[in-house]
Amino acid sequence: MVLRINIIFILQIGKLQTTFHRWEQVSSNTGEYVHLTKELLTSCESIEWQVDELEKTISVASRDPAYYGLDEVELSRRRNWTGSARNQIGTVKRAVEKGKSNPAMARHQDNGTSRTNYCSSQDNDDYIASESDRQLLLMRQQDDELDELSASVQRIGGVGLTIHEELSGQERILNNLSLEMETTSNRLDFVQKRVAMVMKKAGIKGQIMLILFLVVLFIILFVLVFLT
Repeated sequence: MVLRINIIFILQIGKLQTTFHRWEQVSSNTGEYVHLTKELLTSCESIEWQVDELEKTISVASRDPAYYGLDEVELSRRRNWTGSARNQIGTVKRAVEKGKSNPAMARHQDNGTSRTNYCSSQDNDDYIASESDRQLLLMRQQDDELDELSASVQRIGGVGLTIHEELSGQERILNNLSLEMETTSNRLDFVQKRVAMVMKKAGIKGQIMLILFLVVLFIILFVLVFLT
């Protein structure tokens, strides 16, 4: 949840005041007066609902201001603003409802309402400028964070590419080793078959002579390697 007064919402209040000023200037016996009256009442209801939601949001944020990056001064400023907005809406709504029942009396009372709304309009303009600067700063901070995130992603991509190349090289080595082992296994099978054929042709006497020859050869190699 982001605790941020929407500038569009502030502009809606400004539009409400502009429409109210037009309503003050229009004759009460015209179709435009009736249309503006309906528009003002509808806008008041819509903005009142938004103020209620905003007050709920501020209430939730006040339980843990640090989590939302706020302090008590900022929360107080936002409460004051929502209170001021509610007063403006109430003033316009009461004036329009009185205008529906008694246009002449409403015109007389609207002079004071206009002065109040003018001061509130100035406050809104100041708040819009302040909020615009705040959101611009937040956007710049987000841009910086996105740049850092992009650089991190590029570094991770480079590491991933290096790992992929290493794995590909190891896979080639394993394939070559597997091929060499298969070749060696085929050669051993061939030698074993040849030895089996020789042993079979030589008979028992020949096999005994071959074994004795291999034993003597082993003894000679042992002596040459370990005793000399």
